[in-house]
Amino acid sequence: MSDARILSPWRTEVGATFGLAWPLALANLLQMLTYAVDVIFIARLGEAPLAASAITVALFGLVLWALSGLTGAVAPLIAEELGARAPALRPVRRSVRMALWLAVLSGAVGMGLCLLLEPIMRVTGQQDEIVGLATAYNFVVIWSLIPMIINNVLRNFVSALGRPVFATVITAGGIGVNALANYAFIFGNLGAPELGIRGAAVATIITGVAVMLAYVAAIRLDPRLHRYHIFGFWWRPDWSRLVTIVRVGTPIALTITAEAGIFGAAAFLMGNIGTSQLAAHTVALQIAALAFQVPFGIGQAATIRVGYFFGARDREGITRAGWTAIAMGTAFMMLTAGAMIAIPMPLLAIYIDPWAQENAVLVTFALQYLVIAAAFQLFDGVQAVAAGALRGLQDTRIPMWIAIFSYWVPGMGVALALGFATPLEGTGVWIGLATGLIVAALLLVSRWHRRDRLALTIRPSAAIPLPA
Repeated sequence: MSDARILSPWRTEVGATFGLAWPLALANLLQMLTYAVDVIFIARLGEAPLAASAITVALFGLVLWALSGLTGAVAPLIAEELGARAPALRPVRRSVRMALWLAVLSGAVGMGLCLLLEPIMRVTGQQDEIVGLATAYNFVVIWSLIPMIINNVLRNFVSALGRPVFATVITAGGIGVNALANYAFIFGNLGAPELGIRGAAVATIITGVAVMLAYVAAIRLDPRLHRYHIFGFWWRPDWSRLVTIVRVGTPIALTITAEAGIFGAAAFLMGNIGTSQLAAHTVALQIAALAFQVPFGIGQAATIRVGYFFGARDREGITRAGWTAIAMGTAFMMLTAGAMIAIPMPLLAIYIDPWAQENAVLVTFALQYLVIAAAFQLFDGVQAVAAGALRGLQDTRIPMWIAIFSYWVPGMGVALALGFATPLEGTGVWIGLATGLIVAALLLVSRWHRRDRLALTIRPSAAIPLPA
C-alpha cells in the first residue's frame, strides 16, 4: 500500500477536525472578546472596580463553566447517536430537551451558589471597598446565568449537527450587543442610567438573552436543525436520558471546577498579596485565557469527532480523531507561547495602556506573569484537547480525579508555598498554576494513549467491542 493511501485517512481527519474546530475556536475567541469588552469598560472606572469584577467573575465564571460542562455532556451523546444511526431524530431531540431542562434547574442552583460571594470575600480578607463593589456587581450579573447555560446547550446542538459556524456568527453579534450595552449602562449614554460597575452586569444580561434568541431563530430557520424540533413537547420528561446526561456531565463539571477553581482561588490569593498584583493577574490571565480558547475549541471538536466514531464502533477512526486533535492543539499553543515572550506589550495593550505611567506597577507584575503563562501554554493546550478526546468516549470519571489531584495537590500546593512562604509572591502563585497544568497534561495524555487497554473504546450501552 502506498504512503499516500496510508496517509489519506489522516489527511481526511485533519480536514474534518479543522472544519469543525475553526468555527468553534473562533466562537470561543469571540466569547472571550465579549468578556474582554467588560474588562475594557470596567477598567476605565479604575483599579478598584477592575479588581472587584475579577473577584466576582472568579466565582461566577467558575459556576458558569462548571454548569456548562454539566449540560455540555449532551455533545458526546448526540455524536454517539449520529455515529450509530444518523439522523437519530428522536434520540437527539430528547437529549437536547433534557439538557435544556438541566440548564434551567442547574442554573437556578448556580445563582444561589453565586450569592455566597460576599461571605467568601469576608472570610478571605478582601478589602471593604472591593467587597462593596463586587457585591453590587454580583447581585445583578447572576441573572444572566440561566440564559448563558441554555446558550451552551444550543451551541453544542448546532455544532454536533454540523453547523458550528452558527455559534461563530451569533457570538460575534453578541460582542456588538455587549459593547453597546456597556457603553450605555456603565457611563449613562444613549439615554440609559449611569450605573457604573452594575451597568456592566446589566450589559451581560442583555447579551445573554439576545444570544439565546439568536440561537432559537437560527435553529428554527435552518431546515437541517429544524427537523429535530428540539423545542417541541418541551414539557415531556425523559428521565433515563436526563440521568445519562447527569452521569456523564457531573464529572465534566467537577473537572472544570477543579481547573477553573484553582484560577479563581488564585484571584483570592492575589487579593491578599495586593491590589496591583490582583489587577495584573486579571489582565495576564485574560491574555492566557484568550489563547486557550483555540485548543479548547479543538477539544470540543475532538469530543464530537471521537464521539461519532465511538458510536460507529470504529476504533481506527477514534485513534485518528484523538491524535489529530492533540497535535493541532499543541502546534497552536507553541505559537501563542512564543508571542507572549516576543510581543508582551502589544498583548497587554488589548486591555490596558501599558505605556501609561499610572499603569507602570501593574504592567511590571503582568510581564512577569506572562513569562510563566508562556511556559505552561503548551501543556494547557494538551490537557484541554486530551480531555476533550476522552469525553468523546464518555470517559469522564477518572479524568475528573486526575484534574482534582493535579490542580489542587501539586498545583495549589506549589502556589501556596511559593506565593506566601517565599519572596516570589504573585510569581510563585503563577508557578503553582503552571505546575498543576503540566501534571494534568501528562496524566491525561497517558490515559488517552492507554484507551484500548483500559477498554474505553467499548460502548457502555452496547458492550460490544469495536472492530480492530
